Amino acid sequence: MDSQTPQSSQASRSPHQPHTFQVDLRGLVDLLSHHLYSGPKVYLRELLQNAVDAVTARQALEPGTPALVRLHAADGGLRVEDSGIGLTEADVHELLATIGRSSKRAEGLQEARSGFLGQFGIGLLACFVVAERIRVVSRSARTPGAPPVEWTARDDGSYTVRTLPEAERPEPGTTVYLTARAGAAEWLAPERVRTLARDFGSLLPYDVRVGGERITDLPAPWDRPYPGPAARREALARHCRELFGFTPLDSIDLDVAVAGIRGVAYVLPSAVSPAQRATHRVHLKGMLLTERAEQLLPDWAFFVRCVLDTDSLRPTASRESLYEDETLAAVRDALGERIRSWLTALAAGDPERLTAFVAVHHLGVKSLARHDTGMLRTMLPWLPFETTDGQLSLEEFAQRHPVVHFTRTVEEYRQVAPIASAQGVGVVNGGYTYDGELIEALPRARPGTVVAELDADTVTAHLDGVDAAEELALSGFLAAARARLDPLGCDVVLRAFHPLSVPALHLDDRGARHEQARAAAEERSDDLWAGILGSLRGSAPRARLVLNHLNPLIRRIGSLRDPELIGTATESLYGQALLMAQRPLRPADSALLNRAFIGLLEWATHGENGR
Repeated sequence: MDSQTPQSSQASRSPHQPHTFQVDLRGLVDLLSHHLYSGPKVYLRELLQNAVDAVTARQALEPGTPALVRLHAADGGLRVEDSGIGLTEADVHELLATIGRSSKRAEGLQEARSGFLGQFGIGLLACFVVAERIRVVSRSARTPGAPPVEWTARDDGSYTVRTLPEAERPEPGTTVYLTARAGAAEWLAPERVRTLARDFGSLLPYDVRVGGERITDLPAPWDRPYPGPAARREALARHCRELFGFTPLDSIDLDVAVAGIRGVAYVLPSAVSPAQRATHRVHLKGMLLTERAEQLLPDWAFFVRCVLDTDSLRPTASRESLYEDETLAAVRDALGERIRSWLTALAAGDPERLTAFVAVHHLGVKSLARHDTGMLRTMLPWLPFETTDGQLSLEEFAQRHPVVHFTRTVEEYRQVAPIASAQGVGVVNGGYTYDGELIEALPRARPGTVVAELDADTVTAHLDGVDAAEELALSGFLAAARARLDPLGCDVVLRAFHPLSVPALHLDDRGARHEQARAAAEERSDDLWAGILGSLRGSAPRARLVLNHLNPLIRRIGSLRDPELIGTATESLYGQALLMAQRPLRPADSALLNRAFIGLLEWATHGENGR
């Protein structure tokens, strides 16, 4: 019996009679290959998926029936056989030739639907990405008396259906034959088929073979029995190397029974950027769904790569990624809790491994601890911070200092750290990613801890004052120095502090920097904007250049009487203090440094010539 795809006859229809969409199969195949699917290799997943679904339906109908899938690649073609439910001629017309219709909707199969992999009925169309002809020979197990049936389709959109003699297919099941299209023969080559089948189907629950070689490998590595923890760890490390190409620092079991999830997370051996999207391998009922699942874990868990099998997550239409819904959100939270529990267990029972992990991935743990006070409390003894006492945990630093002073930027820390340390003031650098937030959250995790932001006033208050009589004797020098730096928005003060080797210290805070930026913008603006910016002038403290009265150079400079030379020396001290603080230089600062350098050279050469 032959049948061609029906064509609508507009002349025989009334104006109000509904019409049927006409589908350009070649255009649809192009859409599938270039937009829906990631590449031609998905054709094999679709073939495996159809075969496994057919076997699942047969198992529901006849429990105990052998569950077999066989793939044979040769001579530019591929043959896929399964011992599944099979099709009748009516099924073929209804299901294979109707785009968007799924055999999983067929009567009598609903009770087994939860075991099916496919949900969208695209099925064999994906095979046209690599094949110019698809031939299907099938015999139904639901209708034992029905003869075998053959469906042959070409990529031009035509198909034929005919019944076959009993000998063509004596047992229920389905065989699919693919003939490669021009330029696609490599996808049907035996080695390529074997590689793809092993990649997609290694966790399938049935006996799947390619050319007689079994490609399923059950139980999964994380579910196998091992002689002991060390043997299991080594086996999982080997699995990680084969799958992801790296040897993990550790492995984390991911078992969420309520969501039907089993798998493992592998901890990366080297640091990665939090902005880098982590990708994971997800199997759906044993079939590889995607190697690039990005939404599977919380953002803070960027230090692991996962492989897992699930029967609850919902795939997108392409079956190559996960559908973002409430189930995925719940699974994400549950998997995040597993990783959090692993960290807690390491802190309690395996400090050596935790130390190795934190040395590499402290940024990820800090990201988690920001929003989880319990995790911050657990990790306090382990997370490293840059402090004036060296690399320490916040726990150890808080034990040493009654007040945990911190700076919000790296620049602020660099300019005050040497001086604060010499005065016995402990400071933590809060300028790195997440550090400032964690320091501020410290009182919640460690009640009674006092945390304070270190500003210029606090530092200045810890410096020793100078004897009033000595400061009065230097009043002329200080007046000249202040006059020279006043246009730069900087005051000059005299203090005594250690170390003696530091002649001057530049101190400011965010308010002072904001005022400097406002003043600079005012200078560059026209009259209208200058007036507006001038009205925004605040009472924020100005930056200050703190001269160290204990430093021999400052004592010599303080004895100068020439106002011009005092100004040049003050500018030099100001520029050197900025460079020591590693602060970015404004154009005015750069000009000052150049001017001071040339001025000192002129003074030195003038003095030499005057001898």
